Amino acid sequence: MKTYDAIVIGAGQAGTPLAKKLAQAGKKTVLIEKRYIGGTCVNDGCTPTKTMAASARAAYMASHSAHLGVDIKSFKVDMKQVKKRKENIVLQFRNGSQKGLEQTQNLDILFGEATFTGEKTIAVKLNDGGTEELKADLVFINTGCKPVIPDIEGLKDADYLDSTSILELDRVPDHLLVIGGNYVGLEFGQMFRRFGSKVTIIEKGPRIVAREDEDVSKELTAILEAENIKILTNAQAIKFTTMAEGNVRATISVGEKTEKVKCSNVLVAVGRGPQTAALNLAKTGVETDERGFIKVNDYLETNVKGIYALGDVKGGPAFTHVSYNDYTIVYRNLVEGTDYNIRDRPIPYCMFTDPQLGRVGLSETEARKQGLNIKVAKLPMEHVARAIETGDTRGFMKAVVDAKTKKILGVTVLGPEGGEIMSVLQMAMEGNITYDRIRYCVFAHPLYAESLNNLFMTIED
Repeated sequence: MKTYDAIVIGAGQAGTPLAKKLAQAGKKTVLIEKRYIGGTCVNDGCTPTKTMAASARAAYMASHSAHLGVDIKSFKVDMKQVKKRKENIVLQFRNGSQKGLEQTQNLDILFGEATFTGEKTIAVKLNDGGTEELKADLVFINTGCKPVIPDIEGLKDADYLDSTSILELDRVPDHLLVIGGNYVGLEFGQMFRRFGSKVTIIEKGPRIVAREDEDVSKELTAILEAENIKILTNAQAIKFTTMAEGNVRATISVGEKTEKVKCSNVLVAVGRGPQTAALNLAKTGVETDERGFIKVNDYLETNVKGIYALGDVKGGPAFTHVSYNDYTIVYRNLVEGTDYNIRDRPIPYCMFTDPQLGRVGLSETEARKQGLNIKVAKLPMEHVARAIETGDTRGFMKAVVDAKTKKILGVTVLGPEGGEIMSVLQMAMEGNITYDRIRYCVFAHPLYAESLNNLFMTIED
């Protein structure tokens, strides 16, 4: 059995930099990865999907540029080239990370699946055969999540797609049925509509992006429907029948009615669950919740001293930047002796539909539920000079502020460069800059950010 100072399980956006920095700090470290360096973000998430979304936007612009005086008569989508470009960028990111790890002293990399055999002892079933047994006083779990597949009659026989396998398509589906009206389903739904697929999205709740304010959901629904995406709410797939020619017939309950939808492909995008089953956490005494997510305290330590969980596997908001921030907190506390924690940290995020949905802090709904004394600023993008000039006025900017202190409590921007605009106001929130100062701040003209002046002029003092 090999002894290390630290064992890191999973080479995601927390595990990769953590293993590297621990080794550079003089700790003998081993990084275990069952698949690819980079985790979901680089291999199956952010990098490939945003790369493909750029191709989809180019297709959209080709067919929506006549109003700009550029009339493109015809174009074609080459999915094989879209896929090749995506794969090249993924390999660039993955190989760059792996090379950096391989060049780090004090760091071993094992490709295989890790299973606990005791509190801090681990067996690794190596991908190329054999088993390694390891132990360390410090163990960090960064195994992430994988798509959840619901138990629906006939689904397994329908050759369904998930958020990973859909990235391997080298053709445009004739009709893509998307189960799930949240971030993943909406991004892929719009993407493949722009590539040329007919798209139907079914959402079991009364509206899409249910975590957002109702006006956000309503506006985004209108934006997607304007691209001829069919959205069915209060809808659930109850049965799938694979037909002789390979198509699939979905039986869907929509409110009190039942509909049948014939499609070529089904994308399941109903959520993600933790990859903890293979870890055999019962051997460690590490506690999980009823869904299998690892429980941690505010310092990301489990109930077993010296064992930490970082990133999606611990539950909560499943974002790459959260995972990376987890790494910085754990590393600084353990190596630099700081006292950082995850309490009250801001969780910004951006959904990469087009236009983007950027969000940080409290929504209007959340603020009102808490009984806060708030004012709401809202500005349609059709009143934003930059949006008018660029020819895309879909969406709006919105901010929730404290009526007394004038501090910004939350921001939602559904519009072109929504994530970037949101980030400007996040910096204001971090620095306690009040909305009345932003109202008269001098921004460069003509930027989207300049209209933050106008956004806060909608508030009456």
